[in-house]
Amino acid sequence: MSESPQTGDSLARLAAVIESRKPANGGDPAASYVARLFDKGLDAILKKVGEEATETVMAGKDGDPTKIVYEVADLWFHSMIALSHFGLSPADVVRELERREGLSGLEEFALRKSRQRDGESQD
Repeated sequence: MSESPQTGDSLARLAAVIESRKPANGGDPAASYVARLFDKGLDAILKKVGEEATETVMAGKDGDPTKIVYEVADLWFHSMIALSHFGLSPADVVRELERREGLSGLEEFALRKSRQRDGESQD
């Protein structure tokens, strides 16, 4: 499976649309689903992320590739709304993934545990 060179551009464009739909940026909750979610607040946004995560798991259990892609798209979309709520973007997530590149999952887990332990001992 190859990645489209426009993948990052697509996410950046979508992030810009999401940002523009915030009520503080002129988004109208009566006319925009995204503006309505922002207007309802963080709990509503996170509830949608949770619902979409559950639907993604269910699609995975069904094993239908079309459903999996559809549900992951919904999960990413709602996760991007959550990121925007916190002033973050897909680029922030990509930077974190790039930081992890070349580390095995076990190495990343050990590093995280070590950082947590060091942080706790410095308190």
